[in-house]
Amino acid sequence: MLPPDSTLLVTGGAGFIGSNFVLAVVEQKLARVVTLDKLTYAGNPENLASLRGRDDHVLVEGDINDRALVSRLLREHAVTAIVNFAAESHVDRSIDGPGEFVRTNVNGTFELLEAARARVKEAGAGPLRFAHVSTDEVYGSLGATGLFTEDTPYAPNSPYAASKAAADHLVRAYHHTYGLDTVTTNCSNNYGPLQFPEKLIPLVILNALEQKPLPVYGDGLNVRDWLYVEDHVDAILLALARGRSGETYNVGGRNERTNLHIVKTLCSILDRLAPAKDGRPYGALITHVADRPGHDRRYAIDATRIERELGWKARRGFEENIERTVAWYLEHRAWCERITSGVYRRERLGLENNS
Repeated sequence: MLPPDSTLLVTGGAGFIGSNFVLAVVEQKLARVVTLDKLTYAGNPENLASLRGRDDHVLVEGDINDRALVSRLLREHAVTAIVNFAAESHVDRSIDGPGEFVRTNVNGTFELLEAARARVKEAGAGPLRFAHVSTDEVYGSLGATGLFTEDTPYAPNSPYAASKAAADHLVRAYHHTYGLDTVTTNCSNNYGPLQFPEKLIPLVILNALEQKPLPVYGDGLNVRDWLYVEDHVDAILLALARGRSGETYNVGGRNERTNLHIVKTLCSILDRLAPAKDGRPYGALITHVADRPGHDRRYAIDATRIERELGWKARRGFEENIERTVAWYLEHRAWCERITSGVYRRERLGLENNS
């Protein structure tokens, strides 16, 4: 799929989607990988533990804002493509502290682009592709009908979405202004193994197992399009290998569900796979809480372009993947405990509202 002797610099590769991508690439022997990760609370080297000792993967702790480091890695490892997952990604955290989102998502993307632009100018440097992984949240909120397409105007409603929108625009500008070979993907809500438990699905699973309240924002009828992380990895690989230079591809699971439906589904699966000791259904723990400020009502992706041009499609249905996800968290309780043993203990974030 990728050109022979490819070497990828994967930023944010110890996080949720990034580590799933790195594991797929290395284990399938598609390319050599240099993983660059700041190893913040959501970046976990344990996610890549199975790759330790291999000569086709190296993990480097560092910041994408460190242009000198990025430039050195590009040169020393003869990198042929950058795949940029590095981002602060939790909307609630962006409400509490937007500055870090601008620093990482906007300034960090700028530094990566500048390092890439400088590298392709160097004598003897080969081609270098820049694959930028983004989100459907840049498009804002949909009404009851319609889908986000690649031509939908940007209308971000949270500091997180705004920072990703700015990064997307920088990537586009570097292609059109400097001729940098870029491709951007905008995905819907991911779920699956290795997701940090601040996000809805792992948070609900772990809270339920501990008999803690299962928070549902507002009326719970906000709609998201759910994409299994392995299907997303397939899409990124296709875009990286065969996507048109300068193009954007939307990646969605065609699985629209309300947040309340997701929580009830998880409770039902847990009732079967890990019933509570007191015999009560986990659904009794569902608790409606104050809504998130600026909470987008509905997202839904039209993935026609990547399906038609690159032949991408999801491998399994939502029902199978959500059950596999619950089973993974049940089998990896020790991982969950280790990754949440720091300052974050699944408390509510993002209640700041100064409007």
